This record gives sequence, C-alpha cells and structure tokens, in this order.
Amino acid sequence: MKSLTLRLSVLCLALAATASAHAAKEDMDVARLSNSLDQLAGDPVLGGYAQAEQARARDAVNQLSQARSRDRAHALYLAERRVDLARATAQLQEAQQQIGKLDREHDQILLDGSRREADQARKELERQRLQYQMAQEEAARQMAAGAEATAQAQAEAEQAKKLAAAQARVANAAKKQADLAAQAARALRSQMQQGDSGSDNPGNKDQGK
Repeated sequence: MKSLTLRLSVLCLALAATASAHAAKEDMDVARLSNSLDQLAGDPVLGGYAQAEQARARDAVNQLSQARSRDRAHALYLAERRVDLARATAQLQEAQQQIGKLDREHDQILLDGSRREADQARKELERQRLQYQMAQEEAARQMAAGAEATAQAQAEAEQAKKLAAAQARVANAAKKQADLAAQAARALRSQMQQGDSGSDNPGNKDQGK
C-alpha cells in the first residue's frame, strides 16, 4: 500500500513537473513574441510604421497566451506569422518612404537643374539681346556717318559742278573776248591796208587835182 501511494505521488510530481515545464515553454513563446513586438514598436525608424499589423500581432499573441493546449500550435503559428508580417510591413513601408524621399529629391534635383538651365537661357537671351541692340546702334551710327559722308560728297559734287560751270563761263567769256579782239585786229589791219593802198596810187592824186 505504501509502495502504491509512493508511486502515485511520484507520478503526480512528474505530471506536475511536465505541466509546469509546458506552461513555462508557453510563457517563453508569449514573452519572446511580445518582446519582438516591443522592440518593433520602440524602433526609432520602424516603430511608426505598420500600426495596424502591430495591433493584429498583439491580438494574436494575447490569443496565444489564452489558447488551450489543443489549439496552441495553431495559435503559436498565427502569432509568429503576425509578428513577422508586422515587421516586414514596417520595413516595406519605411523602404517605400525612403524611395518616395529619393524620388522627391530626384525631382527636386531635376527641378533645380531645369531652373538653372532656364536661368542660363535667360542670361544668354539677355546677352544676345544686348549684342543685337549694340549692333543696331553701331549700324545706325554707320548709317548716319554714311549719310553724312554722302551729303558731304553730294555738296562737294554740287560745288564742283558750280565751279566747273563758272570756269566754263569764264572760258566762254575769254573766248568771246578773244574772238572780238581778233575781229577788231582784222578790221584794223583791213583799214590800214586800205589806207596804204589809197596813198600809193598816183592816178588817184591827179584826178583829185
């Protein structure tokens, strides 16, 4: 009888130890998953992401802690997957955030580049406009100088014409004067010749007497 009682006591202790070990293992799974969620929530980079997934993972861990033995394996699987999903979702959202930030930075770089190109184009346009304006002013000065030179040349030509006309009139007057002088000289010679002829003829003298 004592031997049977002793055996029953040992069996009870063994069962109690087994149950205690099993419960300790269950508590370790819950603690491990809870700790993983706490680390995710406290992460300065990932903690702000996947809030809905983190909440569902905590619900799964709570259900694990309350699950019966026959449902524990399934509850543990679900809790582990929920925790993994929460972390993966947080990492994905953080990566998407970084990609979006890089895209914005890239767009800003392109925008800054286009602004610089636009500024350079405006500066080049202004430079070309100033050069064109200077070229127009220079052309106007040259045209004015050319017009002045043309007017001066025309005035000189007109003066030359007037001088030539005056010279022609002087020449004509001199020619006329020379012609008149020649005519007078010829008339004088003719008269002198006629006078000489009358004085040399004796018949003319006798007939006079």
